[in-house]
Amino acid sequence: MCGIAGFFNPYEHYLTNKDYHSSILASMAGVQSHRGPDDQGLWLGEHTGLSHARLSIIDLAGGRQPMLKAREGQTFAIAYNGELYNTEELRRELISCGQTFQTSSDTEVILTGYMEYGPDFVTKLNGIFAFAIADTARDQLCLFRDRAGVKPLFYTVRENEIIFASEPKGLFAFPGIRPELDKQGLNEIFSLGPARTPGCGVFKDVKELLPGHLLCCSRDGIRLSGYWKLESRPHMDSYRETVEKTSFLVTDSIERQMVSDVPICTFLSGGVDSSLVSAVCANALRKQGKRLTTYSFDFIDNDRYFKASSFQPSQDRPFVEEMAAFLQSDHHYLECSSLVQADRLYDSVLAHDLPAMGDIDSSMLHFCSMVKEHNKVALTGECADEIFGGYPWFHREECFQAHTFPWTMDLSARKVLLKDDFAAYLDMESYVQHAYDQSLAETPRLPEDTATEARRREIAWLNLRWFMQTLLNRMDRASMYSGLEARVPFADHRIIEYLWNVPWDMKTKDGVVKSLLRQSAKGLLPEGILFRRKSPYPKTYDRNYEALLAARVRELMDDSSSPVMEFLDPGKIERFLKDPSDYGKPWYGQLMAGPQMLAYVLQIDFWLRKYQINVITK
Repeated sequence: MCGIAGFFNPYEHYLTNKDYHSSILASMAGVQSHRGPDDQGLWLGEHTGLSHARLSIIDLAGGRQPMLKAREGQTFAIAYNGELYNTEELRRELISCGQTFQTSSDTEVILTGYMEYGPDFVTKLNGIFAFAIADTARDQLCLFRDRAGVKPLFYTVRENEIIFASEPKGLFAFPGIRPELDKQGLNEIFSLGPARTPGCGVFKDVKELLPGHLLCCSRDGIRLSGYWKLESRPHMDSYRETVEKTSFLVTDSIERQMVSDVPICTFLSGGVDSSLVSAVCANALRKQGKRLTTYSFDFIDNDRYFKASSFQPSQDRPFVEEMAAFLQSDHHYLECSSLVQADRLYDSVLAHDLPAMGDIDSSMLHFCSMVKEHNKVALTGECADEIFGGYPWFHREECFQAHTFPWTMDLSARKVLLKDDFAAYLDMESYVQHAYDQSLAETPRLPEDTATEARRREIAWLNLRWFMQTLLNRMDRASMYSGLEARVPFADHRIIEYLWNVPWDMKTKDGVVKSLLRQSAKGLLPEGILFRRKSPYPKTYDRNYEALLAARVRELMDDSSSPVMEFLDPGKIERFLKDPSDYGKPWYGQLMAGPQMLAYVLQIDFWLRKYQINVITK
């Protein structure tokens, strides 16, 4: 994976001041160097500039970027972040069209495909990606993002100029672009966060290219278009055929995503998702005479503090031990202390350029940094719950009937620390309801669905559009902060497309959560793993961690320069700190409860200070 950035203006002549604009490109790449610590490159054309920070995974010697190709005196240049999983099929197709190649990289395949077919070539790609192509023949710049939104791409427009980057910090390296926050951005942070409205970059005038979309810029203006969307249609396969197709799609996706010129590893929690990914990888490597490396994550002394809840019924360690023995993997148990995950809260903000999922994020960032000491590529089990219906809100009646986002049904928990006048200014209920209604209206419908099935489709859509994107953001930023490439086989668009139309009674046959996935994995996993009850990503239950956060929040209350205290009520904070936290009642998702509220406040304060954000409240 990599970091890309650049700019385009059809009326500007960048080469007349080449050194100045090249230095801007170097700065944009430099602030994203954590995404690609192996190499940096830039290219400057008359109307376009591209920069690239490279993490070398495929074609280590020949994959330098930006990559250029010429045809009939015209230049085509690409800056690409991602991995392509059908490279060889596309290369053969392009060779049959008369195209030639100088490297074995997927970067050249994408650039050559664009030269052959134009922007529509993106529909042929199976992979995770965000890339920019400068086309001097058409005097245009095109930006592309993968279907599931695994790889990020932000942009802003100033008059005739578009500036883009993998992360917002890349935009802020461009002269004159400063981080600002208006009422919309404040609502994104306090009313919806850590989720974000699709396409919203939170900062004023910053947008994120929507998943499955491309954006082309030329003298004709800026054209945003979707090249992929989910379609609802009747499911015609029998249950047996559905299990077989699911098994093939999942296995094929995992095996395709093992492509790498450096060794791979997997994250192993002992749950069915990560265990299935690990099992397929282990079997494939075993045929090559190789052994899979696996990693699991937990918190120091968590066996002393853990308390089972409906959200988190069991610890991972016993299941990890069983699975590691079954795979005969080279397994590593990674642990994090309370102090480390508290300190890493600030690194998590730097990784996202935004407040994130508190310690759910900071601990993942820390674990990824430890994995990167030994591996550069990891496969994970992310996204299976969104696609196969694993979350409680797919099953609980109160979530099913809620006329709002089922992972944040009660906004009172979000107001518990806010000043009353600030909460009234935000008009949080209206903002959230508008976001919810707008998303619901975009749900791909099927006229013959029953009312119950139609509602399930709505919940599935909200999960794909919102919740899955939050977790994909977390995985990308947490891993890329240390230059680790984390792949997500379950987010293959073929799996998403197929499972979208599979009826609920097949997905949860006999009332078993994610039954379809479990049945498709039969023979690959031990029965105890295959039918283990879902338990999400681990979090600490150490009350000392909460006390550590509380002490830091009290420091904010005593700090007259604290920017977050402009929005918080000291009396409410004091009452909150004195009341014991209920770890079983999250205010976002399954894991973000009382301690994570404190962590989120600390992240917001650090973010406002570090980025010197101009907050507009009028």
